[in-house]
Amino acid sequence: MMAAMTTMTATINPTRLELPVEMLERFRSRAGELDGTNTYFHEDLAELREIGYLAAAVPLEFGGAGMSLSELAASQRRLARYAPATALAMTMHSYWIGIAKELEAAGDSSLRWILDAAVDGHVFAAGHAETGNDIPVLMATCRAERVEGGYRLTGRKQFGSNGPVWSWLGAHAIDADAPGGPQIVHAFVDRNSPGVSVIETWDTLGMRPTQSHDTVLDSVFVPDARIGRVTPAGDGSDLFIVAMAIWPLALMGAVYLGIADRALELAVDGARRKQSVAIPRGAYAYNPFVQHQVAEMYLELDAAGATLDRFVDDWVAGVDHGEEWVPKVYSTKWRCVEAAKQIVDVALDVAGGGGMFKGNELERLYRDVRCGGFHPANDALTHELVGKAVLGILGEQPRW
Repeated sequence: MMAAMTTMTATINPTRLELPVEMLERFRSRAGELDGTNTYFHEDLAELREIGYLAAAVPLEFGGAGMSLSELAASQRRLARYAPATALAMTMHSYWIGIAKELEAAGDSSLRWILDAAVDGHVFAAGHAETGNDIPVLMATCRAERVEGGYRLTGRKQFGSNGPVWSWLGAHAIDADAPGGPQIVHAFVDRNSPGVSVIETWDTLGMRPTQSHDTVLDSVFVPDARIGRVTPAGDGSDLFIVAMAIWPLALMGAVYLGIADRALELAVDGARRKQSVAIPRGAYAYNPFVQHQVAEMYLELDAAGATLDRFVDDWVAGVDHGEEWVPKVYSTKWRCVEAAKQIVDVALDVAGGGGMFKGNELERLYRDVRCGGFHPANDALTHELVGKAVLGILGEQPRW
């Protein structure tokens, strides 16, 4: 049974669902205080739910806005310019919608209920991160026990964005005793199920309003109707798993490019306004080194943006990259995050000492952008997966 909701189903405008600037400005006006108080973005969520953004990627025929991955990535990038944590948490919701959409397009309606739930305004969260597991999704420390009518899950999940509000947690666990060898069970956990506990652990450097708390699962029963997939441990070939890489990594990349967009905007504005008696023409914008820094930011952002755009456009167009999709998806997310980190770092240099004070937007962006490297795949795993894929040895065992 779905978790209780406090709002009515939104009436969705079946267009590109352009987020109004006035609404985005309200988000920005709240972002600093939410960061400072380590509080979830309840007001932002209410506005996004009201306009149907939780169902942005749901196909038109199922009551959503019908946004493609490329359209949603552009929208998420724009949202992140105003409220990075809000955008990131919406990514952790939206990629489940994307997975269901991909399966539906392939003729598999087993996750159509997810599309319906999104239209009804329910929030999804990701339950992949675990202590002691650096290959999430393909392996697990959380245990799954096969029982009559479903599975029982036991374990602890970390970094569950939308912690205060999610209705469904997409979580994976390992059935080590499955006939034929260990299997990964991909389940959707109802928040109201007995044995589910959300533990408030989120007090972090950045992305604080995501409130990505831990979730403890104590022999939580998940019926077969809410089991998304059961796959051999270590096997990432199923479309369910493929989409679980494509959608979140692309949308994460878009969020961090949105942060970079805003950092460049702030740096340029500051360089135009900031004055020095040592500069004959007054503004720092006339300092050749500042010009170099601004150019460096722009060039980096332009290249990373082109990488992301090409990736999502190719996916939507159905371009056949074959096995090369693996290095492409991981390198795209990595390139976006690394570019964003570099751009925010330079932007803070351009801003000068004033940028490091609490309450300065760049100070917050500097903390937020650092979180990008911790999302799977991190720097080490990205280089391992890309290197193995290019060498043609991805999937070989033992790992090292």
